[in-house]
Amino acid sequence: MEFTAQMIAQFLGGSVEGDPNAKVNTVAKIEEGFEGALSFLANPKYTPYIYTTHSSIVLVNSNFEAEQPVRATLIRVPDAYGAFAQLLDLYAQAQLPTNGVEQPSYISSSAQVHPDTYVGAFAYIADGAQVEQDAKIFAQVYIGRNVHVGQGTVIYPGAKIYDGCHIGSRCTIHAGAVIGADGFGFAPQEGANFRKIPQIGNVVIEDYVEIGANATVDRATMGSTYIRRGVKLDDHVHIAHNVEVGENTVMAAQCGVAGTTTIGKNCMFGGQVGITPHTKIGDGVRCGAKSGISGDVKPNSTIFGMVAQDVSKERRVVAVYKNLPELARRLGELERMVSKLKSKEE
Repeated sequence: MEFTAQMIAQFLGGSVEGDPNAKVNTVAKIEEGFEGALSFLANPKYTPYIYTTHSSIVLVNSNFEAEQPVRATLIRVPDAYGAFAQLLDLYAQAQLPTNGVEQPSYISSSAQVHPDTYVGAFAYIADGAQVEQDAKIFAQVYIGRNVHVGQGTVIYPGAKIYDGCHIGSRCTIHAGAVIGADGFGFAPQEGANFRKIPQIGNVVIEDYVEIGANATVDRATMGSTYIRRGVKLDDHVHIAHNVEVGENTVMAAQCGVAGTTTIGKNCMFGGQVGITPHTKIGDGVRCGAKSGISGDVKPNSTIFGMVAQDVSKERRVVAVYKNLPELARRLGELERMVSKLKSKEE
């Protein structure tokens, strides 16, 4: 489909500078722009490209001031990056299938699947499951017994939702994710053996959550594992049994959260952060990549390191690490000087 600059500006509430009839049918990075493409400029680092880009239309911030002539038609908006994300979301939604059930697939007679839902080939929807309007269930997805999938939620190929789990509205669950597998519960027995503790709880995922590819969220031993509204989990993140992840918290790839941990709202975790069991992390915590959290963390803390500690202290420690060879050399010189002084005294 083609869109004119005027149409885009009206949708975004922006203003056109240039040809209002300029047309685009795709998007491109500003440095790789071509005729018929829409780009955006938000980071000042990329400003030189606006004078050389071949994109037909470029979104810019309202306060952008051109220092040279610009070939492209500009659309001025308060937030160019946010506006571009809004357009990409609209484009992505348009690429999704609308509705209908592909065959072969299996839908239990006791399941409730809204007519305005898409179900891909080889999907399996078990007894008592409920799939609401505009949900998209792609090929080879497994929806277990009594699972609830909210309105507009998209579940990509090969994801598995175990029995009794609840998925809210407007969620995205990417390929290979597993929601509701057993928590890691084993009781030590005599002879170094372990008895499995049955995991009879479930997982509750609230609205507007995104779960990355091959991420896993384990069911609770009892009760629920909670992923609160607006949480974003990257690929290969693991959330263990009875964990609660607070609203709008984000985790980069390969984070691991051990059982019965509580994480507050609006937290940010870099890749490969590990959190020990029964830990309480306050709201607004920021944690650097590859950190190990082994104790409670106060709200609004910024932490980093193995084991994680206050970021300013960890930076001083890292600075010492870098200087260890020089410090070792100086220490050796001091030891030799002390040894000479002792020899003279004797």
